[in-house]
Amino acid sequence: MRKRSNVLWWLLLIGGLVFVNYLASLVHRRIDLTTDKRYTLTRTTRDLVNQLNGNVTIDLFLKGDFPIEFRKLATTTQEFLSVLKESNPSHITYRFIDPQDEVENGKSWGDSLKSLGIEPINLSVQVKAGEENKIVFPYAMISYEGHSSLVNLFPSSKRNISVAELNNAEALMEYQFASTLNREIHPEKPFVAYATGHGEPTDATTYDLQQTINSSYKLFVFDLKAQPAIPDTIKALLIVKPTESFSDAEKLKIDQYVMRGGKVIWFIDNLHAEQDSLRFKSQLIAYERNLNIQDLLFNFGVRINPDLVMDLQCDFLPFAVGGNAGNPQYEFLHWNYYPLFESKGNQAITKNIGLVAGRYVNSIDTVELPGVKKTILLQSSSNSRIISTPALISPNENRNMAEDALFRQHDIPVAVLLEGRFTSFYRARASQAQRDTLRQYGGFRDQSEEGGKMVVVADGDMVLNDVSPKQGPLPMGSNLFTSGTQYEYQFANRDFIINILEYLTSNNNLAQTRNKEIVLRLLDVKKVNEQKVKWQLINIALPVLLIILFGILYQRIRRYRFGS
Repeated sequence: MRKRSNVLWWLLLIGGLVFVNYLASLVHRRIDLTTDKRYTLTRTTRDLVNQLNGNVTIDLFLKGDFPIEFRKLATTTQEFLSVLKESNPSHITYRFIDPQDEVENGKSWGDSLKSLGIEPINLSVQVKAGEENKIVFPYAMISYEGHSSLVNLFPSSKRNISVAELNNAEALMEYQFASTLNREIHPEKPFVAYATGHGEPTDATTYDLQQTINSSYKLFVFDLKAQPAIPDTIKALLIVKPTESFSDAEKLKIDQYVMRGGKVIWFIDNLHAEQDSLRFKSQLIAYERNLNIQDLLFNFGVRINPDLVMDLQCDFLPFAVGGNAGNPQYEFLHWNYYPLFESKGNQAITKNIGLVAGRYVNSIDTVELPGVKKTILLQSSSNSRIISTPALISPNENRNMAEDALFRQHDIPVAVLLEGRFTSFYRARASQAQRDTLRQYGGFRDQSEEGGKMVVVADGDMVLNDVSPKQGPLPMGSNLFTSGTQYEYQFANRDFIINILEYLTSNNNLAQTRNKEIVLRLLDVKKVNEQKVKWQLINIALPVLLIILFGILYQRIRRYRFGS
């Protein structure tokens, strides 16, 4: 009888385990107890995943023998993809691929990625035998309904890999996948216009800007002088470094485009100060361009000042420091007129991007306007200054000026986002003839709807690229003079314009996925050194002592109970 009851008990136990496992296979839930919710998808991402009509395959090229930093990135990506798959398990699959694995005809995955224009990160890793190079492709490929798109998992500089940069890459991971999925689900590209007619550059210096925009938008050139109005089909209008004055008729076109809900992105050089001039002259004078747009911008809530921002946080230029006229000796020195800007806020456009490079940049003031919100996107460092114009710019400044004598200003704004309801600059100025002309475009409007947006940047060179005589157009954010040297660095200018366009033209909820922040909790080095022995004893010696103590107590209790 006792044997039968034991068998029945084991059968019930096994049956219960099978039943519990079956329920677990049907229903899976997890609770994210992390403060920064790193294992929780935003509602925007969940909605995108639920919109999938076909199967999505994600190939991740982070398999292999990598340095520990990228092994951590691979682990984080796998955790994120597992959460993503749980949102729609029937439509999402993912796999890890070693870039060295062969695809076909002796061609590896890495070769295929390079043919798509992807340059891997070449890392030098310390090993016992010395140094060893590791090739890393921090990319994923999303395939959906016959189309494929790449996701950059490490959108940062490829020269210096820091813990903070990898942490930012993890924080941006959901945004990178969500924005790529959004493009796959909604393949239609918004129209973006590049304004011309006022001396805007159209040469090779706009090559990278065109390539960057054309990857996600339909870019075309729009002549403000020739066209009677800016059509509503244009989702964003780019005005980049005009050099000629705007007439009232052209400003009216921009004004009414904004009133109808159009988005304008201004990259304005208020002063004439070109870097090429330093190649031919020992000094140059920066003077105002007289673009005749200050009144229009002031009406929208911003003023670009006729000055120059100088910053100790800046890029390099080569300067002659010795030798003779026939054989000068050059040295790379900081050039304070090439400031590097950062964002200290949590706005979706600039969150988690690196430094943005500027050249001969003006400062910006905002104007108090009811109904218009101003958000500073880029600002100077804590060691900067402003000089008035006309300004004499000379290479000798780097040798004659004490480094911190005059750089006492901080957080000088150079780029601002304007949001809200704008009022027309021409509401009391437009003639009847002008109003009649605008009838076929919806008529004249005194005020825009709520939700108007524009971005004003006081630097026209920020989205232009240098052109190398040997390499051709360089990526924006790169410096021709430091290319190929130890000072070479690609700044985040490309990310800046991409984020602006996405924020102005896309679903705002998608842009908010950039706001996820993963806190980097670093150890206090001072405390580690002070308490090193203490915690070694607690973690190593204490467990051993506890086991020995438990063994002694167990033996004593056993003797006491069974000693008789």
